[in-house]
Amino acid sequence: MRKTFERQYALGQVKIEDIQVNPKSRDAFPKLVLALKELFSNKEYNAKLFSILEDKLLKNKKPTGRPGMDLWNIFVLAQTRMSLNINIDRLHHMANHDNMLRQLMGIDTQFGVERVEVEYQSIWDNVRLLDNVDLQAINSEIVLMGHKVFKKKETEPLRLKTDSFVVKSNVHFPTDYNLLWDSARKVLNSIEKLLKTLTIRGWRKLRNWARELKNLYRSFAQSAKKSEDTRKKIAAQYLEKAKLLEAKTLKTLAELSPIDAAAHKLTISKLKYYIEMLTKHIDLTERRVIKGETIEHAEKVFSIFETYTRWINKGKLHPPVELGVPLAITTDQFHLITDFELLTDKSDSQSVIGISERVLPKFSVGLWSFDKGFFSKENKDKLAASISELVMPKKGKLNKTENEHEHRKEFIAGRHAHSAVESNINELEHRGLDRCPDRGETHFRTYVGLGVCAYNLHRIGAELQRQALQRLRSAKAA
Repeated sequence: MRKTFERQYALGQVKIEDIQVNPKSRDAFPKLVLALKELFSNKEYNAKLFSILEDKLLKNKKPTGRPGMDLWNIFVLAQTRMSLNINIDRLHHMANHDNMLRQLMGIDTQFGVERVEVEYQSIWDNVRLLDNVDLQAINSEIVLMGHKVFKKKETEPLRLKTDSFVVKSNVHFPTDYNLLWDSARKVLNSIEKLLKTLTIRGWRKLRNWARELKNLYRSFAQSAKKSEDTRKKIAAQYLEKAKLLEAKTLKTLAELSPIDAAAHKLTISKLKYYIEMLTKHIDLTERRVIKGETIEHAEKVFSIFETYTRWINKGKLHPPVELGVPLAITTDQFHLITDFELLTDKSDSQSVIGISERVLPKFSVGLWSFDKGFFSKENKDKLAASISELVMPKKGKLNKTENEHEHRKEFIAGRHAHSAVESNINELEHRGLDRCPDRGETHFRTYVGLGVCAYNLHRIGAELQRQALQRLRSAKAA
């Protein structure tokens, strides 16, 4: 049985509404605490947050059984992790020893009341539940709350900026020969799992297979400065051993009885995938190294584990190549991220229509700026009909009309203001979106969504802290 939050405070329980934050603190955590306190205390946004969480996490669940972690605590822990860019180990320590976090979670006690301890596994299991939550919807509610904090006039139109950057995935630099070793290693690991419960003949020297393949992989990896003939000879030995492993594994799979195959369905499914990857990278390595072919980009795989990973070359000096997924963000004049989208199979220009269809029904937009990567005639025509000042520089040569349009005072001012989005991207990377440590595409998407929410909450908290400090100074001056 899981609750949103236990509204009836117990004897000795410290209230969330009573949290005191030093308005002069320069640390990131107090800012997050102020924003989350505001979110919890405001009945309107509190109800909307819990409505989204309940719809995804409590729907079709029976209101019986052991008590689970409250939805509020799950959300607080996830946001703390992202805002401070820490791992689960540090989060576990804070959940048990940081009084401010414990008070924010509603588990801090006094007067000798029994202390609540949070287990590591409980944090790990519960934070991962947010994979099912619509984080885009939660972020929209956070942004609306932020506008109440920042805006002096309700009718003030937004001045938006859209740009993209790469959120790196948890992968090593890919080459065909090291992905071949990854595939072979996982094939052997899967066989080892099957050997624990099944009697499979012919794998007495399993560890020897792993040792020999790893030695051959290392020899080839270190042969870059050797002659072409020597390099090909080492590659041929490496490929020969990999082909023997492929043939032996396929033979083992063919000999498994249907009953054994059904009993170990998941392991065998993974094994078949790793054999497929092994076959693919034997072929790619042989064609490139032995036959001297140039491999087409579309044929390459950049990770056998994080298969959604893209090879991004944005023409930058450092780093020249990034491995991950581009994230398009749209920020306003208050530096809040009003919209975000992972571009797993889109270019920048292909994302504009979708972004506009999500943003324009929600907000009044006076100015919207993009860089040249987002330009297309269709994008410009569609957005120009809805926005009074669209700053979308054209790629390539300008005709006379376009040249006059892009040299207007308002257009130039919009282009200059657009660079502020780079500071937003830099801060996002400090909220954990430089590199995602979580594995799997679902967890990657969740990690990004939580990072955007944490960024916005940090921005709102910073403004609340500034306002509190201003009130404090005004009171002293009076």
